[in-house]
Amino acid sequence: MSCFTLNPHPVAVTGQGGLSARVAATPRGKRKVLFVTSEMSDFVQTGGLGEVSAALPRALRSTCDVRVLIPGYRQVLERQHAIEPVAHLPGRGEIPPCDLGRMTTPDGLVVYVLMAPRLYNRDGTPYLDIRGNDWVDNDIRFARLGLAAADMATGFGDPGWQPDNLHLNDWPTSLASGYLAWRGSSVPSILTIHNLAYQGSFDAARLGPLGIPQDAYCIDGVEFYGKLSFLKAGLQYSSHLTTVSSTYAAEITTPELGCGLDGLLLKRSREGRLTGIVNGIEDTWTPHHGGGGDTFDAARWKSRHADYVRGTFGLQLAHGPLFAIISRLVHQKGVDLAIEAADTIVAHGGQLVVTGEGDPRLEQGMRDLALRHRGAVGVRIGFDRNEARAMFAGSDFLLMPSRFEPCGLSQMYAQKFGSLPIAHRTGGLADTISDGQTGFLFGAPTAGGLNTAIKRGFEAFVSSSRLALMRRAAMSMSFGWDHSASRYADTYRMAEAA
Repeated sequence: MSCFTLNPHPVAVTGQGGLSARVAATPRGKRKVLFVTSEMSDFVQTGGLGEVSAALPRALRSTCDVRVLIPGYRQVLERQHAIEPVAHLPGRGEIPPCDLGRMTTPDGLVVYVLMAPRLYNRDGTPYLDIRGNDWVDNDIRFARLGLAAADMATGFGDPGWQPDNLHLNDWPTSLASGYLAWRGSSVPSILTIHNLAYQGSFDAARLGPLGIPQDAYCIDGVEFYGKLSFLKAGLQYSSHLTTVSSTYAAEITTPELGCGLDGLLLKRSREGRLTGIVNGIEDTWTPHHGGGGDTFDAARWKSRHADYVRGTFGLQLAHGPLFAIISRLVHQKGVDLAIEAADTIVAHGGQLVVTGEGDPRLEQGMRDLALRHRGAVGVRIGFDRNEARAMFAGSDFLLMPSRFEPCGLSQMYAQKFGSLPIAHRTGGLADTISDGQTGFLFGAPTAGGLNTAIKRGFEAFVSSSRLALMRRAAMSMSFGWDHSASRYADTYRMAEAA
């Protein structure tokens, strides 16, 4: 990519008449939306945001002309897509100028790529180096992303396409709404909060290097407890806020789960500018996908997968229930509560399989658990998508004792595969699990609360008729993206009218 060169001056969009043949025309009447994200499962993913960023833009294509903007990470550049140069974007403060490339995925989704090798072409994840530490220049890296989005919204991008709306996602993209406001633009921006706990906080001395006006460093701007907060900027300047479940939208307006931003979020909610829209999952998350039809036997299918999972994890063949944890191993996910509850599972004749990675102490706690219960508990530190899919298929119950969970996807995957989630009644878990019908919910996030719900699961397991009824109810749940996409399309129109 070292030969990627363009006109060094930004080109403003002046109309549609001079489009080159390479630019696909937007169908008449379709709103143009730039979906700005720091990860996308087509290329690189660290969590649920990557899956949403791949699925939601595609689901929106029936009603909107949606295109994605993503940094040019090494994982993006290594994919076998041709990247065509479309613009040169100016810098601001210490944010370097960069080139903008355009590619099209095999299914026709247009993806814009920020070509800034010095910022993005590195080993590691989008946020962390290979030692697991934050990149020291994360402020510059994601300010570059936000600035590029604002540039494209105001006509300095692809000369054949200018968005009507920006759809921003979490703190790495949040400064875009600020850059729009500081240049007096009226282009509406929607910020989706996938996890309020990650806020993008930096030293206030970084205002100048990031090209942020000094007068924006105030309570009604980017200042947050003496720091510069990217997320606070997004909450303050975006036209509308969404989050990924209705329950979480209410929870974040409270001191308990508002992460210090509850006052501002409550204000946005009272203004009608905060909406909860639950995520969806792909249609492939069903055992019927690819065949089966009316002859599908859920019990036999799950038994076959359960034997496979037991063998893979070195467990003894057994007739008791198989529990699974498929999660980042971090405090938020209540992994410590699950470690405590494992003794109850084993004592009642159950088994547990675990996959994930995260906090080294919790990883070690899981290893110790497997040693203490050889043949009954199996643990793999790491993550393999195919193995996780087999665990959803083979398990009877999925443990999700998250202390908070904005939306969650695993509980939806599990239900479609007939694994009944046992979860804390919070966020998207409360919105997508029907207690006693498609899973089991418990109140306070404590080991005692989780143990009580696990015992409810055992009671259902020993009643074959009830278990079959709950499995059928879970597997018949509808979690497709169409409804969510329709609500986002409505939100874009509402934000423009505001």
